[in-house]
Amino acid sequence: MNTKRNSGFTLIELMIVVAIIAIIASIAIPKLMSARISANENAAIATLRSIASAQAQLQSSCAIDTDADGGGEYGFFGEMAGTAGMRIYDAATDAPAVDAAAILDPAILPTAFGDIIADDTGEGIVTRAGYYFKMYLPGPTNAGDIAGFPEMATLGVGGSDDPPSADPNNCEVIWCCYAWPVEPESTGNRAFFVNQEGDLLQTLNNTGATQTVVLYSGLDGPPYDAAFDSTGASTLTGMGANLGIIAQGLDSVDGNVWTIVGN
Repeated sequence: MNTKRNSGFTLIELMIVVAIIAIIASIAIPKLMSARISANENAAIATLRSIASAQAQLQSSCAIDTDADGGGEYGFFGEMAGTAGMRIYDAATDAPAVDAAAILDPAILPTAFGDIIADDTGEGIVTRAGYYFKMYLPGPTNAGDIAGFPEMATLGVGGSDDPPSADPNNCEVIWCCYAWPVEPESTGNRAFFVNQEGDLLQTLNNTGATQTVVLYSGLDGPPYDAAFDSTGASTLTGMGANLGIIAQGLDSVDGNVWTIVGN
């Protein structure tokens, strides 16, 4: 007599196991995604704070002084990371210029901040932990308005155009930087802003929220004046101090609600 028995799972048992796995996945995956988004957003906030500290250090060191007046100026990522030639004062032309051999040593930011890529407008941005970062420096004052100029994305090396569009006097007092998710609802949700004042602002960056008008995602990031007040003491738009920074739900240039980061 053959007493050998074939062992294995029945179809019903397999279906039960699959159902249990599906239930566990439906609970665990959203939690993992939420944890990833939270971690990336917190990392972006910490990075912006580090950038603010680096800018203060660069300005106080006077490593960049394109008008030779003894006042230090703020810089771009490539300059602070030591991967791009810094802006200098050219005595021969009595004007700002860029010197490819003038490398900041030691660098203030990690070298990775010098890995500049082009956004959808060809301007320079940096990728860190699921977020894009974009630096703006101010141009000259024009009838009270101050435009912002982004970093260059030439040959993957961040730096200024030559001759620089950034204004020596305004670069001693003004800069701003934005951070936004590479992929909303996956690598992050909120978009962030910081400038020379050191206060971090955020917008929910969610088209499902009625208070948000513009969604920043992928290579499409904020313009330089996105988080500035559009209805302040002046009707001008730009980086000028008379415009003020959006906080506590005032009207912004991009129409989004920018508020102080709570954490």
